[in-house]
Order: sequence, then structure tokens, then C-alpha cells
Amino acid sequence: MATILLVGVDLFFRGKLEGLLPDHQLVTKDSADPPDLIICDIARVDPGDVADSWPDTPIVGYTNHTDTAGLRAGNAAGFDQVIVKSALVERAPELVAELTTVE
Repeated sequence: MATILLVGVDLFFRGKLEGLLPDHQLVTKDSADPPDLIICDIARVDPGDVADSWPDTPIVGYTNHTDTAGLRAGNAAGFDQVIVKSALVERAPELVAELTTVE
């Protein structure tokens, strides 16, 4: 089970992620233990701040398909994956497995 920190993720989409990732712990607050992965809504937070706050943690950034500036910002910040929201919904379990060593 991976601990996944959700940054800027709204409650509706958090519920969707919980359904897609039932074997993982989703948290919204940083704790003493570092997360195994971060999923961040690029449209709601500054990608550079997220990357600076967790430089050693894999980060998946997502936004709407029309937000090309946000997609570029996530890539520029060095996120491990920058994808559109619909692709995250389709591939969430695969991305978690790919970016973490936690089964």
C-alpha cells in the first residue's frame, strides 16, 4: 500500500481517486512520514512549489486537456508524469505501480 499525498485535489475528484486506488492510502496533509507519491492538480497549485517541497518524491501532475500552459508548467517543474485528467482516471493504478516501489 502506497501513501499518496493529494495536493490541490478537489473533494469530488478525491472520491474518484479513492475508488480507483482502493488499496492505497490517500492523504491531504503532509506528515512526518514522507509520501510514496504525490498527485497534484496543476490548475490549483503552483507546480514549482510542489516540486520544491518534495524533491525526492515522484509527482504526477494533472490538469484539463485545454490547459496547455499548466501541462508545460508541470513539465518545467520536473514532475515525473504530467497528464490530462482523463488519462489519470484511465491509468491511475498503473501510474502508482510504475512510480512507486510499493505493491
